[in-house]
Amino acid sequence: MSNPNELAHVLGLRCTICGAEYDLGEVEYVCPQHGNSGNLDVVYDYDLLRGNISPAQLAARRDPSIARYASLLPITSQASLAPLPVGGTPLYRADRLGHALGMTRLYVKDDGRNPTASLKDRASAVGVARARELGHTLITGASTGNAAASLAGQTAAAGMDAIIFVPESAPPAKIAQLLVYGAKVVTVAGNYDAAYDLCLQATNTFGWYNRNTGYNPFLSEGKKTALYEICEQYSDLSVNGRPVSLSPADGDHASTHWQAPDWVVVPVGDGCIIGSVGKGVRDLLALHWIDQPPHILGVQANGSSAIYNAWKAGTETIQPVTAQTVADSISVDRPRDPIKALRSVRDTGGAMVQVSDDMILSALGRLGREGAIFAEPAAAATLAGLEAALQQGIIGTNESVVLLITGNGLKDVAAARRAGGQPYRLEPTLQALKALVQRERW
Repeated sequence: MSNPNELAHVLGLRCTICGAEYDLGEVEYVCPQHGNSGNLDVVYDYDLLRGNISPAQLAARRDPSIARYASLLPITSQASLAPLPVGGTPLYRADRLGHALGMTRLYVKDDGRNPTASLKDRASAVGVARARELGHTLITGASTGNAAASLAGQTAAAGMDAIIFVPESAPPAKIAQLLVYGAKVVTVAGNYDAAYDLCLQATNTFGWYNRNTGYNPFLSEGKKTALYEICEQYSDLSVNGRPVSLSPADGDHASTHWQAPDWVVVPVGDGCIIGSVGKGVRDLLALHWIDQPPHILGVQANGSSAIYNAWKAGTETIQPVTAQTVADSISVDRPRDPIKALRSVRDTGGAMVQVSDDMILSALGRLGREGAIFAEPAAAATLAGLEAALQQGIIGTNESVVLLITGNGLKDVAAARRAGGQPYRLEPTLQALKALVQRERW
């Protein structure tokens, strides 16, 4: 592989199926030998990177956004990023929640605090930066809502156009978010897979730049920054024992080397997020910034469990399912990035579990009551998965665990109402209030 442009630290692209290698610019999205299933991976010159960047240099950077990692991303300059900062979300101990589970080292990485309220902002930031560098002015994507919102927000900040395909079942709050950002929204009569396939056809027909993470290899590189932040912040927590978001460095920062938690728990639909977390792990090991990888626990809804089924069977062959789950963000018939997902779990000595919708909704309520976290169902699946892993003996109560919260609960208010129950309705009289207090024993 060779690199014909300014990305000296990027060697090229490699097919996850056959290992074929391509120069940058030789192919744009997928391996020609395997069509849309031939996902590519960005390959870096880690020797060059080790000489150019270090944890100590990062610790001195005041910018808490993913721009701090620009030299580890496939962009020529952090100036290519749209002026809507993403990342730098907090990692903190969830002591009340952990105590209820018998755990002493439970942490939450709350990516619902990104500007459009989901982890997908990380991917869209890099996707928009890459599109700008290539001279595109219009980007398209398919999504159940979060990826679409992140794209719409980033394109609005960059002054670009977005055309977004969503299934007609997407939560209204997510569609409203797209429209407010000025995106052109196409609701597709069908599920996510139908919207995704139509988006790919539009990409090939009209030449629009495609943002889909399971198709465009550059998007995963944005999502991997969540793992970078987890390890950088966890190192600070280990030294100082205090909640942190990435902020101006202080003298106590663990700036020469990072530590990883024992486990990172990730919700799984297409496989893109968990595959990206795995890429972050590989980067940090290759850079010698961590000594041991965190185990990755992948969590799927049992109504959308194609990747779990392949993991359980010990194969990389995916059998599509007919997905049906309350967690719309991880509801997928045929996952688009399964190989990266499976390898991320297996290569880190991790595991996968599946959980029911009832478990997800219960976890959504517990996250709110015991962790003060308002999560959408897909994000709440991480807690449901942790509970399942504890029951199955996959994770021990003495191990350090980070729950990756991928989206805010305002994304799906209907599901939140199901988990939280109904308010009390009263006539506006003190007598009625006294009767309620007596009845409920407040």
